[in-house]
Amino acid sequence: MDKYLVIKTRDELLRINIEHILYFEADRNYTKLLLAVGIQFTFAVNIGKVEEMLAVQISELDTILIRVGKSHIINKKHILQINLPKQKLLLLANEGKPRELIIPKDPLRALKDSLEAEVLRAGKEVATKEVEVNKNENKNRKSK
Repeated sequence: MDKYLVIKTRDELLRINIEHILYFEADRNYTKLLLAVGIQFTFAVNIGKVEEMLAVQISELDTILIRVGKSHIINKKHILQINLPKQKLLLLANEGKPRELIIPKDPLRALKDSLEAEVLRAGKEVATKEVEVNKNENKNRKSK
């Protein structure tokens, strides 16, 4: 099921499919939103307020939008590359054109560590499920 983020300002309402969001970028009291299809919006809400909206509208389990540093909230499903020495984050948009963001090293390292931990957890979950399936198959064979 598609999940949507609704951003309301005094004069506007945006309803955006979360999967289509590439990133949010702070610009003083404004926030730029870039969608994966290349469409960009700018609205008069600071990025802290956007983060609050995300916390209210999206459950923690479903969150694919994460804050990286002071200036960006990114969609981690679009991450193509993290380059710590160059402080570079590449996000892959739908048109196949990567978008480059310059992110400070500490938030970028935290993002990298977080993604690596997710991969390890997912691998452990798969291994645990395989062990359970094998145990159940062995029990079924023995009972026959």
